[in-house]
Amino acid sequence: MNAKELLKKVRIIELKTKGLSSQIFSGEYHSAFKGRGMAFSEVREYMPGDEIRTIDWNVTARFNHPYVKVFHEEREMTVMLLIDISGSASYGTKTKLKRELIAEIAAVISFSAIQNNDKIGVILFAEKPELYIPPKKGKKHILRIIRELIEFKPQTKGTNIRGALDYFNNVIKKRSIAFVISDFLDNRFEDQLKITARKHDLVALQISDHGEYELPKVGWIQIEDLESDQLKWVNTNSSKNRKEYKKQGLAHDHYLKNIFRRSGVDFAKVRTDQSYVQPLMNLFKNR
Repeated sequence: MNAKELLKKVRIIELKTKGLSSQIFSGEYHSAFKGRGMAFSEVREYMPGDEIRTIDWNVTARFNHPYVKVFHEEREMTVMLLIDISGSASYGTKTKLKRELIAEIAAVISFSAIQNNDKIGVILFAEKPELYIPPKKGKKHILRIIRELIEFKPQTKGTNIRGALDYFNNVIKKRSIAFVISDFLDNRFEDQLKITARKHDLVALQISDHGEYELPKVGWIQIEDLESDQLKWVNTNSSKNRKEYKKQGLAHDHYLKNIFRRSGVDFAKVRTDQSYVQPLMNLFKNR
């Protein structure tokens, strides 16, 4: 992809997701992640737009100038995106690839974060953490994140969520909000998920595709595992094979739900052939 094509893709994602964030997600994000604590922190000078009820009248009288109380929820937080860029992120059978959907969701969360004065950082991972972007604010920072999500080429293909969580806990010591965005094609991360959820406010976003549950009835086809490069021939005319394929997909979903619930992790499932707006809205509102 040349520079012109890359800039065009970045611009398209920016226009779509920035608008969604401003119109829909910013308020829900604030309520879900910043509205939990109202502990007093400090006072600062009154600025136009501040609520009258937050004025500290004692300090105002002392300095003959209006001051307002600042609560913990108004102070900046660190938001981290742990994003799966393994081989299966290049899978998609209908509207878009998983990787394309992940880029949009990451952009929406990023724009919502900076609109609420939070810093946003990213860890891209596959079999190992491949890129760390330290938390920062600003539009240029978000555009860099989007560019990396579009063009970054991982060195590995597998998925190691445990390794990504370990790396995250090592580089981010202060409690933060962390979104793990992945299809979670891994089964060795429950213990580390529980440890991380005790240290941070952890949210899981499961990315899935129609093709992971339904096989088309088109005779013999060759299926490739995008993470191991293994090939397998399957007779899709067999109703038994199609049922077993769907059963495995649903079993994986059930497995993940149980892990997230046991770990105390909020989660939502988003599909490549459906809008991500409602699942994210439901997640934020349920919090």
